[in-house]
Amino acid sequence: MSSIKLFESKKIRSTWNEAEEKWYFSVQDVVKVLADSADVKQYIKRMLSRDEQLKSNWGTICTPVEMTAVDGKKRKIQASDTKDLLRIIQSIPSPKQGGTVAGNARKELESKTGQKVVSNENYLPEKKKKQIGKKEDNE
Repeated sequence: MSSIKLFESKKIRSTWNEAEEKWYFSVQDVVKVLADSADVKQYIKRMLSRDEQLKSNWGTICTPVEMTAVDGKKRKIQASDTKDLLRIIQSIPSPKQGGTVAGNARKELESKTGQKVVSNENYLPEKKKKQIGKKEDNE
């Protein structure tokens, strides 16, 4: 079962994995909405270069899942379940003003899935957050 989810009036492709009983969401769609980036592929590359831990785990965090691509054809799209998606969201810097987008995304995912997405397995330690923030300030 595939569907389009709306977040802040923007489309996010998703699909239900019956065997795992999990929703998978298009990573590019989520990053595009939260980062408000014109070139989402470049944004993801920069995000991975800033966060070595995310980069080293990218292959396990992102799973190729068949979804309808922008051109309407079925293709394998990088997707993540809610737990891994939160880890990606943590690497997206919040805007200087009104940095509630990631928090709202987490709450929306939790309300739709009925599960907490923050756990000891996927949180970003405070020390790492500060390191990422320093790298962004220097860029």
